[in-house]
Amino acid sequence: METSATRPSALDWSVDNCTIARAMGVLGERWTFVVLREVFNGIRRFDQMREHSGIPRQVLTNRLAMLVDEGVLRRSPYRDPGERERHEYRLTEKGFDLYPVLVAIWSWGDKYLADPQGSPLELAHRDCGATVTTHLRCAEGHEIDSPRDVVARPGPSARRR
Repeated sequence: METSATRPSALDWSVDNCTIARAMGVLGERWTFVVLREVFNGIRRFDQMREHSGIPRQVLTNRLAMLVDEGVLRRSPYRDPGERERHEYRLTEKGFDLYPVLVAIWSWGDKYLADPQGSPLELAHRDCGATVTTHLRCAEGHEIDSPRDVVARPGPSARRR
């Protein structure tokens, strides 16, 4: 028999409006973050992105269209001399807000999946040159050292099950 001591309180709350599930509906496919990596690194044109990332043409087309539809990227026209007008992809505010997520994934990959020599790329602070890392802080400014230091609690749109 399940007791209140063994039953997680999270079971009392609906997940119908879970923002993690909604975010993963937009971001939860491998190529999406590869596209974001490219754009954050200044590769904004389709052909350059395809060449650098190795993403199949149709997959890249689909991912870019989805990211534009979701408001993460916007299309910006350009024309090389003697060529037809084309579009490059620029981050929106919604897109820039994904940078900490990308850095967190990057850091995790560096820690657990890098070659023995280390990461193939480092993120450095433009002003001082120090390596960029991710850290969690509460709204009062306290650094969070462990996930065990965080508790989930019902938010403003929580609904009982």
